[in-house]
Amino acid sequence: MTDTNIMNISRDDEQADKGRVTKATIVHLILAIVGLSLALPFVWMVFTSLKPPGEINNQEWMPSSLKWGNYSQVFEEVNFAKFYWNSIFVTCWITFITVLSSAMAAFAFSRLQWAGRDKMFILYLATMMLPGLAMMIPNYQIMIEFGLVDTYLGLIIGSSFAPFGTFLLRQFMMTIPKSLDEAAEMDGATKWQVFWNVVMPMSRPGIITLTIFTFMGSYQSFFWPLVMIRSVDLYTLPIGLLYFDSAKGNTTHLLMAAVTMSVIPMIVIFIVMQKHLVKGIQLGGVKG
Repeated sequence: MTDTNIMNISRDDEQADKGRVTKATIVHLILAIVGLSLALPFVWMVFTSLKPPGEINNQEWMPSSLKWGNYSQVFEEVNFAKFYWNSIFVTCWITFITVLSSAMAAFAFSRLQWAGRDKMFILYLATMMLPGLAMMIPNYQIMIEFGLVDTYLGLIIGSSFAPFGTFLLRQFMMTIPKSLDEAAEMDGATKWQVFWNVVMPMSRPGIITLTIFTFMGSYQSFFWPLVMIRSVDLYTLPIGLLYFDSAKGNTTHLLMAAVTMSVIPMIVIFIVMQKHLVKGIQLGGVKG
């Protein structure tokens, strides 16, 4: 190969590298602009939560002075700590029951052989097509029959089963070699031991993904608590914020402070678990 050819190839490589760098720069610039536009409402909310009452209607985003006392005043105006506790308590129980029940159903649909299994799974998935608001009325009637209206148990049981969770975990469990089940059973393991000691640990990415989805969905649930709860002491954060807004009138700065505090758990969980979330979603689509 001549020196001229080598120089031409080198120039082509340099141009290709410059093209890739330019393309990557443009893509990152676009993503930065989109990310900034999505973050603007949150930034406005935080700045508004720190404004003095007299500056609420000002056009300026930045307050003249940061009034951190707005956050403590929220707890003085309403029992915000109780709302926080109710949301965390109910959400943790809903997440635990949903993940456990979904994992058990997914194990039955993916690892056990029984008559009509696949047809039953399709019928089970068909329930995902039913609007949640349409199912709320029969669920509410069931809660009335069992005397669970305006109780923690009614809030938890009514939201603790999810066909999507079963579908997601079934996808993971189908990627696990069944030879592991057979080896465990040859060593004397029961079906429960195979489920708990073999399949569950290997489905960890899917379980983490479902846990995040369930926690975030339950934490910000609005309509079911609105229908079920009558007592202020049982209000979760979304209902508590509505009560705060209607009861305290024109206190936008305090309302924004309450909303800012309410989204902190979701932000923390997403930041800490985002790597597991992305990995779980990717692995979940390996096998159908």
